[in-house]
Amino acid sequence: MQGENLTVWSFFLLEGFSRSPALEIVLFVFSLVMYLITLLGNSTLILVTVLESRLQTPMYLFLGNLSVLDICYTSASVPTLLVNLLSSQKTIIFSGCAVQMYLSLAMGSTECVLLAVMAYDRYVAICDPLRYPVIMSRQVCMQMAAVSWVTGCLTALLETSFTLQVPLCGNLIDHFTCEILAVLKLACARSLLVDTIMLVVSVLLLPGPMLFICISYVFILSAILRISSAEGRNKAFSTCGAHLTVVILYYGAALSMYLKPPSSSSQEVDKIISLLYGVLTPMLNPIIYSLRNKEVKEAVKKVLGRIPLYRTHGHL
Repeated sequence: MQGENLTVWSFFLLEGFSRSPALEIVLFVFSLVMYLITLLGNSTLILVTVLESRLQTPMYLFLGNLSVLDICYTSASVPTLLVNLLSSQKTIIFSGCAVQMYLSLAMGSTECVLLAVMAYDRYVAICDPLRYPVIMSRQVCMQMAAVSWVTGCLTALLETSFTLQVPLCGNLIDHFTCEILAVLKLACARSLLVDTIMLVVSVLLLPGPMLFICISYVFILSAILRISSAEGRNKAFSTCGAHLTVVILYYGAALSMYLKPPSSSSQEVDKIISLLYGVLTPMLNPIIYSLRNKEVKEAVKKVLGRIPLYRTHGHL
């Protein structure tokens, strides 16, 4: 055991879904389609928020950041997943594993904070609309977005650096990516320091922001119900409903992964949950926001109308 403790692994084997070969082809097609839609949907949302002057508002600034996050988050793990689903030997080098672990944690943690920031933006817009331009100035919004990124990147750096120092007694990761909890299962012994860091960060980035979001929406719903016009209520419900849907999908999956007892579910279930919030949620984000938002749909049509090929095809 002592000799194993001192082993420095140069690569890892990823178990993935190799116990179910027939499932791997289905998952490959599913993941590839979801990834392409994620890239297309989020890239389109970024493009219209940059090019369309009407969308130069705090809400769309945060939406653009969310789209960047989703692209980075899926790109950190899905290409490796796609290759491994078709490969008999699913390997990843140590440095690649470290980068993948860090990027996934950083993007996921940043999104937790950003969703809370977006809830605050909706709170100010609906509960204090007259002061909204002053409170949510462009400079303040940029600072809030920057704090989200810095918080996510720093907490991910803390978790990743300490995890990589834990002695591992094997290099077979029972997952399709270098997911931090799956890597820690290879530890020769539990590390109180790493467990404490993981718990503190998880509590700060999951229940903390989620509680803030819930409190914000109590005030938001109360303010919406006091709006006299039906059109005003519907517009408020539409923008808040989209954000709330994303929050439920994302936090629901994340909470079930990182704040549950270790023995409460099988590793196979954990893989499916990871696949859902790692591939499905980033794909749904731009769809949820654009389908329920007339401004985004009009902006997409306007931007596409500037493309000669699209304009010619439209006339045909």
